[in-house]
Amino acid sequence: MTRFILGISFLFMLLLTGCMYPEDQRAENRIAYPDQLLSVQSAVEQFQTDTGVLPIRTFDENTPLYQRYVVDFNQLIPRYLQQPPGTAFENGGVFQYVLVNVEESPQVKVIDLTSQGEVRQLQQRLNDYMRQHRFAPIEEMLDVGLFKLDHEALNYKEAPHVRSPYHDTLLPLLLTNDGEIIIDYRIDLNMMLQQQELEFPEGEDILSLLYEQAPFVPVRSVPYVLDENGEPIYAMELRKK
Repeated sequence: MTRFILGISFLFMLLLTGCMYPEDQRAENRIAYPDQLLSVQSAVEQFQTDTGVLPIRTFDENTPLYQRYVVDFNQLIPRYLQQPPGTAFENGGVFQYVLVNVEESPQVKVIDLTSQGEVRQLQQRLNDYMRQHRFAPIEEMLDVGLFKLDHEALNYKEAPHVRSPYHDTLLPLLLTNDGEIIIDYRIDLNMMLQQQELEFPEGEDILSLLYEQAPFVPVRSVPYVLDENGEPIYAMELRKK
């Protein structure tokens, strides 16, 4: 519980200093107030106590794990909440509320949706390029089934990226052999590993470190493991289809 509260405080401070949002967006939706996450957490817990199930949307089994358990506010309103938080996508905000650890101790986290526009733009440019050339403009293979794109071939002046929800840094966008654009979180993982001493079993995916240390869940990602030097590397062999 202490880690959860600290994570919420981290979210609050991060968003106070975060990137700007469109002028037409309601001011109350620009900051994820800690009490909003706490109120959703309380509502979810009470709902589960009363019903024995979680207030989540129906999902496809192919949905990535951290996007799978989206909070269904319709099930919480009006008995457990009066309305979705102002920061929630359902109320004009920039966050999607989700649950993690649903089998043991469900915790409310958020997906930062602000990066999705950049991902969609890159996907569209890639699709247009492949319609003309029948292949993707690959600059480098980073792992089996994971590639760095030739950004100049896609008419980018610099390699496309998104802003990290965890640190004040930019994260690269990569391509899988399935044609999916993913976000590379190695920078964030490295920074978190340097900030504290952590141990992981050999070959274990360490991606969960991101949401365990902060209120955000990583989306559009691939698995990572630690190499012999204790640094995160891609582990595409762990990726579930």
